[in-house]
Amino acid sequence: MKLYFAPGACSLSPHIVLREAGIPFELEKVDLRAKKTQSGADYLKVNPKGQVPVLVLDDGDSLTEGPAIVQYVADQAPNAKLAPKAGTKERYHLMEWLNYITSELHKSLGALFAPTTPDDWKKITKEGLAKKFEYLDQWLGKQEFVAADSFSVADAYLFTILNWTNFLKIDLAPYKSLVKYQERIASRPKVREALKAEGLIQ
Repeated sequence: MKLYFAPGACSLSPHIVLREAGIPFELEKVDLRAKKTQSGADYLKVNPKGQVPVLVLDDGDSLTEGPAIVQYVADQAPNAKLAPKAGTKERYHLMEWLNYITSELHKSLGALFAPTTPDDWKKITKEGLAKKFEYLDQWLGKQEFVAADSFSVADAYLFTILNWTNFLKIDLAPYKSLVKYQERIASRPKVREALKAEGLIQ
């Protein structure tokens, strides 16, 4: 398998999951502005959407969209217990969380990076995010992981998206359980491996 990624982008989520799953894979960095891969290839030929992540499978097929990729990877390594078995109620709860993260957090935080986003819109978005952070803070005050009793693909995704608050200068300090959660996930050996590989920590 080969994962196309941009450092610190949402592709960090499947990167973490691949390492947690113990599945061999290659990494190829993408310059999202130039739409070029590290090897000089035209990235739009890899993914016409122009976004990361892309996971190229061993049979040559490709998957895009992080929530789909992480579930595929989890299903290839069931012993890693990164997702409940497909078809179970627990799996649908995991999908519920993946959908919440992608629609309510990912898209809102992602838009704050755009220099063309109006300041009034940023203010409204941050107010909405504060309510979502309060919800997550209460939820994670009751349990160690977001979607299950152990680390799952939803934790890799939530950690990745919440990490963007560091670059956006959004202070999570008022949300003590959320801060502790981020610290717990960041301390996992495979998470640290992924962060180091992307040049995000020493």
